[in-house]
Amino acid sequence: MGSRVRELAGATPATRDRYVDLLRVASLAAVVLGHWLMAAVTPDGVGNLLAVVPALQPLTWLLQVMPVFFFVGGFSHALSYRSLLRKRPGGSDDSVYSAFLRARLQRLLRPTTVFVLVWGAAALLVQLLGGGGGLTGVTLRMVTQPLWFIGIYLAMVAFTPPLLRLHERYGWGAFAALAGAAAAVDVLRFAAGVPYVEFLNFAFVWLAVHQLGFLRADGRVRRPALLAGAGLAAACALVAFGPYPLSMVGMPGEKVSNMAPPTLALLAHGLWLVGAVELLRAPAARLLERPRVWRTVVAANGVAMTAFLWHLTAMFGVYGALLALDVPLPAPASAAWWAQVPVRIACAAALTAALVAAFRTFERPAAPKAPGRPAASGGGPLAALGATLCLLGVLGLSMVGFNGLLDGRTALLIAIPVSAPAAVAMTLGGWLLVERAGRGRGAR
Repeated sequence: MGSRVRELAGATPATRDRYVDLLRVASLAAVVLGHWLMAAVTPDGVGNLLAVVPALQPLTWLLQVMPVFFFVGGFSHALSYRSLLRKRPGGSDDSVYSAFLRARLQRLLRPTTVFVLVWGAAALLVQLLGGGGGLTGVTLRMVTQPLWFIGIYLAMVAFTPPLLRLHERYGWGAFAALAGAAAAVDVLRFAAGVPYVEFLNFAFVWLAVHQLGFLRADGRVRRPALLAGAGLAAACALVAFGPYPLSMVGMPGEKVSNMAPPTLALLAHGLWLVGAVELLRAPAARLLERPRVWRTVVAANGVAMTAFLWHLTAMFGVYGALLALDVPLPAPASAAWWAQVPVRIACAAALTAALVAAFRTFERPAAPKAPGRPAASGGGPLAALGATLCLLGVLGLSMVGFNGLLDGRTALLIAIPVSAPAAVAMTLGGWLLVERAGRGRGAR
């Protein structure tokens, strides 16, 4: 692997924006560390450290970095789609769209599918043997929760071509329209009490952040200090005078969460984060010119998604080992609990590294195949249908988990009950449709 990393790092073109790669890795690493730190596991269940110690909630204004990842996604999707358009100058919109979806979803869904199948088989075995209680049951229920991020990212990929066209025509106006729609949703939600309207902000808020990536790709984020200041001021005002909580992640028992569904306050938070990371762009770019630093970023990017998928598995594995060895779990936020934190995180990191070593091969891009004839007309709608099924399947699985697999446990997804087997079937079926649409008629 080391020689491959050196080869990739050495072949990096001078035009590549290395800072974007660093942001991708750093944002996922921050999420992983945040989950490891904030999990307050006891023999009775899993809580949230931020609920135990509310004074720590302002830290979420630094550690809630998912907006940065989606911002980076917008940048990468714009470059990828435009590159495909240049390579297929005579291709139809359908063929380019289906090829784009296949290329972007392949590296995302291969490690995700392996994760889902491995955990599904393990959950089935555990429950056939009569297990599924205690920490095991909690693990089976919670280990799939980070998949919501995969689902949102799938939606961003699917919406990239039309939203990129809007960006090319209206620029900042397209972002303003999405931000205005997010604001309108919150007004209808909090002022008018319209039921269920808040779920529209899963699209409007995250796609607005994604749109900032398009602007970054075209060099139109020219005043990052103004962006950061405006976003921070807006977020502070919304939290101080509006119905929004202080925490930028969901808190157990709170009536309103800034995350699920996203709120206008979270969008403002995203603006300030994007502006802040853009202010660090120049010094970070100089640092990334060092060969050793760049090789580290290249290596981390090659396994980042695998590490993200398996990091909760590692965390629960560490807690399970502690319970099996009769090591006492101190009360969350106690002195003994804080003393254990470095050891638990080190063990979780080591176990995550072992899992990455076992599953990293599935994150590598598949070997290129001989191109077939251009996809027939209708390939675009087929690819869009496949992406929609993948989106619904992954989101459904993040909600229902694998606990209660044999009991027919379901969760509501857009008012429709979804079970774990149905969610897995939608994910796999959707991916097959995307693959078929993207290969074209002549591909084997």
